Amino acid sequence: MEGIKKEITLKIDGLEVQAKEGTTILDAAKKLGINIPTLCHHPALTTFGSCRVCSVEITDRRGRKKIVTSCNYPVSEGLVVDTKSKKVFRTRQLLLELLLARCPNVKRIQDLAREYGVEKPSFWVGDPEEDCILCGLCVRVCEELVGVSAINFANRGVEREVTAPYHTISDECVGCGACAVVCPTDSKKVRVNTYPMLEEDIKAAEEQFLKGTRDELLGVHSEIFAAKSSVDGQDGGVATALLLSGFERGLFDAAIVVKRTVGYKAEAVIAESAEDILDARGTKYSRVKMMSKVGELVEKGKRKIAIVGTPCEVRTARKIQQQLLKEYPDLEITIVGLFCFEAFDYDKLKEATARLLGVDLDKAEKTQIHKGKFIATVDGKEYSAKVKEFHTAVQGGCAYCNDFVGWLSDVSVGSVGSEEGYSTVIVRSEKGKRLLENVDFVKGDVKKEEIIKLAGFKKRRAEKNFAPIIEGTQKQK
Repeated sequence: MEGIKKEITLKIDGLEVQAKEGTTILDAAKKLGINIPTLCHHPALTTFGSCRVCSVEITDRRGRKKIVTSCNYPVSEGLVVDTKSKKVFRTRQLLLELLLARCPNVKRIQDLAREYGVEKPSFWVGDPEEDCILCGLCVRVCEELVGVSAINFANRGVEREVTAPYHTISDECVGCGACAVVCPTDSKKVRVNTYPMLEEDIKAAEEQFLKGTRDELLGVHSEIFAAKSSVDGQDGGVATALLLSGFERGLFDAAIVVKRTVGYKAEAVIAESAEDILDARGTKYSRVKMMSKVGELVEKGKRKIAIVGTPCEVRTARKIQQQLLKEYPDLEITIVGLFCFEAFDYDKLKEATARLLGVDLDKAEKTQIHKGKFIATVDGKEYSAKVKEFHTAVQGGCAYCNDFVGWLSDVSVGSVGSEEGYSTVIVRSEKGKRLLENVDFVKGDVKKEEIIKLAGFKKRRAEKNFAPIIEGTQKQK
């Protein structure tokens, strides 16, 4: 039948093995329990063959021999593979000596090199602190699985490196940590302009910035309640009221908020007055380029900054804050986190809204997600459909985010768990408490179980998507 791959018979180190057509030598060798060293290979990602440490010697049916990379070389009928020949040993030895010269202090490179009799490189060592071997795993996982493409290769030759575009703070990074998980050398270079937040990083940020009781799904918090402010805004206008109060009391002199521009399109803007804050009212269910605004404000001399963002933006903002505090110890960043299950791509959401609701998204006065439905209000009339029907419009990275409530914010705000017209408020820090002082609002009850249900679902989804990344990484080490 068409599509069924035929079985190939080959020999590896004198042992006969069968493998399906298209299988790589590396995978065929694993069936026999033969270990071939790898650095740039990961079973969940496309093969790249950049480190070449997995080199083996092959002999084809015509008797011709050559060295190939086993991670991306397909098996063929009658192929003979030698993984331990003198030529293979010398090839790997030379490659590891080169890698050791590039990254002399990376333990994994040291250990592999020692296996092949290389104690120290005989080549010139450019930077003794270098820890990136340019394997491309971080680039591939960000593009192929997470779907964000926050980083890529730049420059050529000895200047080649992995970085964010233009060496600036990345607006695309969602802080998921996938790049750090797959990195074979634990390189800090992937953290220069991007901000992966692993479990230990989140806990460190909690200890540094937050105060309260830690809950696995709700995060660190000291208080949870429902609120409705006197401000005319979405779900009680609480986020807007917090920003207005903060400006009035001098808690910050600039805020980064999201504002609708043309139609439903939105972008991050710098608000420096109450009028700017009021102009940005309302929820926009899309991720925007926000983090570069932090650097822009700091360069302008601003030291009291507020940020309103979704969990992925909250994570990256905290990581940026940690790094900037080393240079600007007087920097104060107040973060208002917004509950978020997933964000949408504008163009895809516009198409989905037209298809599912029969309305033009650009003409919507208001959009909201409530009780599992996406609701758009056009000319005063509500149109709705189940949120899951909009799955094709979800932005890359959301499926790898395990945070629903903005764990690292000072105050989290969202509609889930509260009655219509109210917002759920989660207080997480002393700064968050100060922000709530003197804010005019009416308190209400919160159904914590509703928040926990969605937060748990999002966390389990992320764990499921991360599983092949983590399992593949563990097998490589």
